[in-house]
Amino acid sequence: MRTRIYNARILTMESGRKIFNGEIGIKDGRIIYVEETQAGNGVVEKDGGRWSGGNAGQQDGDAGWDEEINAQGNLIMPGFKNAHTHSPMTFLRSYADDMKLQEWLFDKVFPAEAKLTGDDVYWLTKLAVMEYLTSGITAVFDMYKLKKDSARAAEETGFRMVFCGDMNDFGGTVEEMERDYTAYNKNPESLLSYQIGFHAEYTTNRGRMEQIAALAGKYEAPVCVHCSETRREVEECRERTGMTPVAFMNSLGLFRYGGCLFHGVHPDESDFDIIKERGIYVVTNPASNLKLASGIAPVKRYLDMGIRAAIGTDGPASNNCLDMFREMFLVTGLQKVLCDDPEAVTALDVLEMATVNGAHAIGLTDCDTLAGGKRADLIMIDLMQPNMQPLHNIEKNIVYSGSKQNVKMTMIDGKVVYRDGEFFIGESPETVYRHAGLISERILGQ
Repeated sequence: MRTRIYNARILTMESGRKIFNGEIGIKDGRIIYVEETQAGNGVVEKDGGRWSGGNAGQQDGDAGWDEEINAQGNLIMPGFKNAHTHSPMTFLRSYADDMKLQEWLFDKVFPAEAKLTGDDVYWLTKLAVMEYLTSGITAVFDMYKLKKDSARAAEETGFRMVFCGDMNDFGGTVEEMERDYTAYNKNPESLLSYQIGFHAEYTTNRGRMEQIAALAGKYEAPVCVHCSETRREVEECRERTGMTPVAFMNSLGLFRYGGCLFHGVHPDESDFDIIKERGIYVVTNPASNLKLASGIAPVKRYLDMGIRAAIGTDGPASNNCLDMFREMFLVTGLQKVLCDDPEAVTALDVLEMATVNGAHAIGLTDCDTLAGGKRADLIMIDLMQPNMQPLHNIEKNIVYSGSKQNVKMTMIDGKVVYRDGEFFIGESPETVYRHAGLISERILGQ
């Protein structure tokens, strides 16, 4: 499949490269060129050859394009990477709200999740994928059980999904984690991959964490985990171990090869040094943390120290929506207030967190920017909407005034899976909604 996107404004997210007018060529799921269009004649230079607007792709005996997409001056940029979520929790949306985290999790969420079947996870994941696509999200880091059913849903919808290990004292084994790690990472061309992880320090005993550390050491792999989300979590860990969760898990060798901390709201001074030294990513989830009153992560401090930060929505039970535009605005807005500094965490910082940093945090180094050889995971932002005009600064428009209404197209692996409000995922929205409703009614009685 060969696709040409032309007459576009392009934001590659490569360091130092500004938005330019140009076109993109795609073949078999990968970008073959991203080039600036020469003024006046619509001709693009590519590897010494000339790709013209009327005859693009017909050099060197090429038969031409299978599809040509006229961007009509709209913006093409890398898709957003949701670096922390729990996709099948769509059935819990607006079910258990206005509660503290521990009570919400143990009294409401865990008992409901225990009733899920594999078929439930399959349909609930499809519902989440639809929402991701409307928000310009082209990949997620998904932590949940029954992964083979989420995998089936992701493959059928053409969605890129990185699984995160979710083991804790209530389920899962290191043997299962190793099986999944090797199986999902076997094919580098697959839409599916896997990173070692577990739920949290407070739900996982020391022996299990030591086993996970050994597995990570065997494969020289990072470890990803919920961490320092609430003050209570940090204080109780200190009572049990004499250390913060970051320090305790580090002492067990879990972060020898780096990792991801989901939330990272309440680090102490020594935690910052450990995170930086180990090259750990911090994934902030502002909407979820606000709704559960967990706090505001010190994102500016992380960035100022050279600690790499990414953005996640968390699950639809605690958020309650899977919307990267809302998360991006909250990241910058909250830091400005927290630091009493309107210059804290700029729009460009946030875009980098939502694209490049998110991709790297979850192991998708070939999906981070728009460049030759990279995977064609990209989105088209509709600039011809009132909230995008005038075009003083497109990057700032995206973060400060952008919304899901501006996502005109979502492409994953070179295939258009959402465009102009229509899904191309092999399933009708009505079918997905019906199944999700039946699951909710059976489990929750509503």
